[in-house]
Amino acid sequence: MLVGVDVGGTNTDAVLMDGAALIHAVKLPTTPDVTTGIVDAMGELLAELPNTARVDAVMVGTTHFTNALLERRELAPTAVLRLCLPATQLLPPLVDWPDDLRDAMGGYTYLVGGGHEFDGREISPLDRSEIREAVADMRRQGVRAVAVSGVFSPVNGEHESAATEIVREEAPDLRVCVSHENGRTGLLERENAATLNAALGELAGRTIRGIEQAIEELGVSAPLYLSQNDGTLMDADFAVSFPVLTIASGPTNSMRGAAWLSGIRDGIVVDVGGTSTDVGALVNGFPREAAVAVELAGVRTNFRMPDTVSIPLGGGTVVDLDPLRIGPESVGYRLTQAGRVFGGDTLTTIDAAVANGRVQIGNPQLTASMDASLVDRVMDEIQRRVETAIDRVKLSRDDVPVALVGGGSILLGDRLAGASAVLRPENSGVANAIGAAIAQVGGQVERVYSLEGMGREEAVADCSAAAIARAVSAGADPSTIEVVEIDEVPLTYVPSNATRVRVKAVGDLAGLGQAR
Repeated sequence: MLVGVDVGGTNTDAVLMDGAALIHAVKLPTTPDVTTGIVDAMGELLAELPNTARVDAVMVGTTHFTNALLERRELAPTAVLRLCLPATQLLPPLVDWPDDLRDAMGGYTYLVGGGHEFDGREISPLDRSEIREAVADMRRQGVRAVAVSGVFSPVNGEHESAATEIVREEAPDLRVCVSHENGRTGLLERENAATLNAALGELAGRTIRGIEQAIEELGVSAPLYLSQNDGTLMDADFAVSFPVLTIASGPTNSMRGAAWLSGIRDGIVVDVGGTSTDVGALVNGFPREAAVAVELAGVRTNFRMPDTVSIPLGGGTVVDLDPLRIGPESVGYRLTQAGRVFGGDTLTTIDAAVANGRVQIGNPQLTASMDASLVDRVMDEIQRRVETAIDRVKLSRDDVPVALVGGGSILLGDRLAGASAVLRPENSGVANAIGAAIAQVGGQVERVYSLEGMGREEAVADCSAAAIARAVSAGADPSTIEVVEIDEVPLTYVPSNATRVRVKAVGDLAGLGQAR
């Protein structure tokens, strides 16, 4: 038996699955304390667990770490140690960060000698004495986490590894994140990803260990896994080290769940929640990844992220009629108290859908006084916004199948511009939790190779081995791992026949046997 949980801004959804069969589903309002919501949902699921059955694994997707960045809270004092001199001084670390986020995590930066060229040659020898001086200053400043970033470290990570050893020797209590394990080629974006990961480390440790303890107190001894933002899983220890990989896991869970429920491998998924709508493309059953740098909490990063369009529109979105305005405010998890059809005094999109006759929920009489023409305008605008988001995600003008999931999908009709078919799979309201429960474990690695020193096949094999090893460390069964994606991009205008190689490997959870 598998338990899948997805904690959203409005609802916490949970499912109990026996292999591919859905046994029970729960949808509860999200609590301010993420652990409490998970425990409440799991408590209801366990009441449906057959007497002879046991839970083999618990998979959780959460927005907790994303919210911490957006709200600038619970971030550890963090420093950036860049191995670069005499290069890159024009653009120092954190140069493109919002002032309030930089201040929230300390904003300590250090530049020392080191780093590599694109072909692996040293820019300069690693300056070990400067690193020790930097660490001493970090300790005086109260720094608790450090991101180590070397120029072209995805090509040659030796300096980052050596600097990490020095930091741990001088300050064993410091949490260290190295950039070549967090992002792709591109100094600032990769450095930013590592810095965000470092700043989230303490919160990740507290949150994930708290969830594990809560699960144990429910009498469940199953291992905990966290959803990654590429539609795969990682075990709890790996997630503590890489909390940044949980960011945007909600939309990817929904997309994986939509693919599972609808049977489509290639198409568009529209996930309408209580606060927002996420629209993304499925490619071979997995979310299409963004090909460019992605802005996160105002910071440009280049670690893997789903290529989605998010709009502030959901079931709890606030509607003003004079003049007509829809959102971006939302009542969120207070919908069942604040919404007009539930006896509240706030007009929401759900109220408009009830007044329009599209859905029956709450007390329809409480919307009877609404002007029918205004209601129609609200519903038409909701439809238009979603159709525009679909058009932004599509790569061609051809119509494609569109799967609607999420509790808020009741806002939309059965016809959408750009859709060859509109699918509403059974249990679509908990597609996100199903996506978490059925997910596999993945590992992804991107490196730059000089093909003058090795052949193409050797470069791909080396990158594939690294991706497989990363999947194993995240909790995959080695015997089930397969490489599902290989990208090769020659780097133009660069000597040495340089090529960027990206490999993704996926496997089943280790130790589950026939549970799936």
